[in-house]
Amino acid sequence: MNNILITTSNFSMDYKTNPMNEFHKLNYILNPYKRKLTQDEVAKLILEYQPLGIIAGVEPLTLDVFKIAKKLKVISRCGIGLNSVDTEAAKNYGVTVTNTPDAPTIAVAELTIGLILNLIRHINISDRSIREKKWQRPMGNLLYGKTIGIIGCGRIGCCVANRLKAFECDLLGFDIISTDNNKSSFLPMVTLDELISNSDIITIHIPYTKENDTFFNSDRICKLKNSALIVNTARGGLIDEDALYDALSNSRIAGAAIDCYNEEPYTGKLSELENVVLTAHIGSYAKEARKLMEQQALNNLLNNL
Repeated sequence: MNNILITTSNFSMDYKTNPMNEFHKLNYILNPYKRKLTQDEVAKLILEYQPLGIIAGVEPLTLDVFKIAKKLKVISRCGIGLNSVDTEAAKNYGVTVTNTPDAPTIAVAELTIGLILNLIRHINISDRSIREKKWQRPMGNLLYGKTIGIIGCGRIGCCVANRLKAFECDLLGFDIISTDNNKSSFLPMVTLDELISNSDIITIHIPYTKENDTFFNSDRICKLKNSALIVNTARGGLIDEDALYDALSNSRIAGAAIDCYNEEPYTGKLSELENVVLTAHIGSYAKEARKLMEQQALNNLLNNL
C-alpha cells in the first residue's frame, strides 16, 4: 500500500476545492490527534503505516524516527521552518526534505501588523471590558512615527516592513544571516544592540535553531526601553518565556504579543497578564494562505515520490 502520512494538525478540511483529490492513487492518513504530535506519536504512526511520504507540521522528525521509516522517500513540510526535522539524518537515509517558504508570508505579516495594532491601542482589553459589562477606555498610542525593529529580514520581515511604511514608521533591520545594508532601500540594517536600544516595537522573524535558542534572553530583554513592545510570530523557543513574564509583570517592558511557544498548546503563566496578547500559532491560518501552502506541500510531495 502506498501510504502518505499527513502529520500537520489540520489539512484540507475547510475548502470547497480539495487538494486531497490529487491523492487518488495513494492512501492518505490524517493526523488523528488534530494537534502537534509528539515524537512517540509520530513513531507510532510511522510503524503502523510505513509511509512513502509525510506532509509534516512542526512535530519532531528525529534520527530515531528515520530509523524506523523503512519506506520513507520524502518529507514535505507544510510551512517554512525546518528546525523540527533532522535534515542531516534525512540526508543520510536518502529522504528528500522540502518546505513551502512563500505561501505563509503575507498571512504572517498581516497577523504581525494586527498584533502590533492590538498592543498599541489595547483593543483586546477594551473588548474584554465590554463583555464584562464594564466601560474601560485604556489610553493607547499611535503607531505613526514609532521606531520598529525587525529582527529577520527575509521574506516575512521585509513583507512586514513594506506594510509598516504606510504607517510612516521609522524602520530598523537586523538579520542573523547577513548585515547587508542594501537589504532594501527603506530598511536600514543596524547592529542588534542598536536595534534593541532604539526600537519602540520589536518584531521577530528568524528561524529557530539550537544556536539562537532563547535569542531574546533576560539580558537582551533588560536592554529594551521600558515602553517597548515585543512581537513573536516566528517560532517558539526564540524568547525566554520566564524572562519575558518577569519583565512584563514588573513593568520592565510595556507589552508583548506571542503566537508561538516552547510548548503547544500553551498553558503557561503569560496568560495571567493583561499586557500580553496571546494567539494560538495562527500565523499561517488565513484560508487563502493555508490553501496555497497545502497545495505547494502536496505538489512538493508528488514531485519527489
